Amino acid sequence: MSKKVIGSDNMKAVIYARYSSDNQREESIEGQLRECLAFAERKGYTVIKTYVDRAITGKKAENRPEFQQMIADSAIGEFDVIIVWKLDRFSRKKYDSVIYKYKLKKNGVSVISATEPIDNSPEGRLMESIFEGFGEYYSDELAQKTGRGMTENAIKGTFNGGTITYGYTIDKDKHFHKDPATAPIVTEIFERYAEGEPIRNIVDMLNSKGIKTNNGRKFTYHFINWLLKNRRYLGEYTFRDITNNEAIPPLVTAEIFEKCQKRLSTNKHKSASFRKVEEKYLLTGKVFCGYCGNTVSGISGTGKDNKRYRYYQCMTSKTKKCHKKPIKKDLLENSVIRLIMQMFNNKSLIKRICDTCYSLQSTESTELTALKKQLKQNKKEINNIMKAIKAGLVTKSTKAELEHLEDEQERLEIEITKEQIVRPIISREFIEAWIMAFAKSNLKNQEQKQRLIDIFVNCVYVYDDKIVVMFNYKDGERAIMLDDVENAIKKRTPKMSVLLCLSLVTRTGIEPMIPP
Repeated sequence: MSKKVIGSDNMKAVIYARYSSDNQREESIEGQLRECLAFAERKGYTVIKTYVDRAITGKKAENRPEFQQMIADSAIGEFDVIIVWKLDRFSRKKYDSVIYKYKLKKNGVSVISATEPIDNSPEGRLMESIFEGFGEYYSDELAQKTGRGMTENAIKGTFNGGTITYGYTIDKDKHFHKDPATAPIVTEIFERYAEGEPIRNIVDMLNSKGIKTNNGRKFTYHFINWLLKNRRYLGEYTFRDITNNEAIPPLVTAEIFEKCQKRLSTNKHKSASFRKVEEKYLLTGKVFCGYCGNTVSGISGTGKDNKRYRYYQCMTSKTKKCHKKPIKKDLLENSVIRLIMQMFNNKSLIKRICDTCYSLQSTESTELTALKKQLKQNKKEINNIMKAIKAGLVTKSTKAELEHLEDEQERLEIEITKEQIVRPIISREFIEAWIMAFAKSNLKNQEQKQRLIDIFVNCVYVYDDKIVVMFNYKDGERAIMLDDVENAIKKRTPKMSVLLCLSLVTRTGIEPMIPP
């Protein structure tokens, strides 16, 4: 799912608020909502919904119904940002916070605090990215384990699980049938779009009539766009390289479907042609003014020599309420990148980061432990039957019992893999190897530079004489004296790293104001 840049126009947001009954001194729900709404207004976000858990502790996320509903709703694609009063409203447990933020990230959704500029768990941001890479391993493993059965289902034309495609029902034998209530709606959507009606109009028409999706929600632009591209409505049931044209009753003709695809393609190209090609500011959303605490954003302008110049500027300084001068884009970004690269040379620091990240992981879940225990018992029973067969102790039920145990073994292995995706336990060696792989980043590649910043930098405070970088690890604060950097650049000493001229100081004497 594509993700909008935080701070861009048309961002859709939801607010999550929570009040714990065990602490009467906590901010009220109303107070949380008020500050979150004010924050959204300042940022230009459109708040479409609020989720509230009252008198519920934040220790166990699985026990918060509104929280769980919000996580499930993030997959629909209706919002881009979750706003919380403070990050501990989202979760008090670091591990759960990382896990749920990882799920949200996969759905293109970010979590931001209305009152805090930085994450309260520095190493948590690193762990999110580590989970992302490690999760791919388990996803591949799960795909291999489940692929065989799902391929068989596609050949037989039976339902493979998951969300039932809108317009169809599934019978007790897992076969597809037209839903008499919703199938005509699907047909009408295709016909209207094929005749030239905009998707927005179709959405408004459906919602005005009170028609709902499978999960009882209103129709959205994204849902209709997905529906119009779904080849199941032609009667095609596809899984991997298997396509079964007899499994699903078609809801539209091939002619209307292709007409819709041509129109979708044309509109996509039109949209792309109007899209502005903009210079990417790598530190967007992470830079704050050290004097007033306000957001620092990327700006550009053309000089008298007709050259394009790019800077980061404090937004308050535009109204003369802050004296912070703009800072050159390349100077700021390259200085931060060089500090990141210097980090990889500090072996003791890398060891500390890896140890902390590893310790964030709790022991494996009780569910995973139980599944492993069941699998161990299952294998023991299979082994006993095999010994009995070898000894000639075979009854009529032996074969059936063995087949049942083998099916159960496959089910347990799949469930274990699913659980490991949700709550993986990653080795310290993997964490260190993953982190150190970034030491080989190509600094001429903008995407790799962006990745370095996204993963290792929490936020940056800019002053007129220095830059203060907050990294995603405990006590990860570094300051760069700008005069030293600019002097090193002017000397143009190719073999001498600018890093040698960076003055690194501790937190003493540096107290950047916290943005509102």
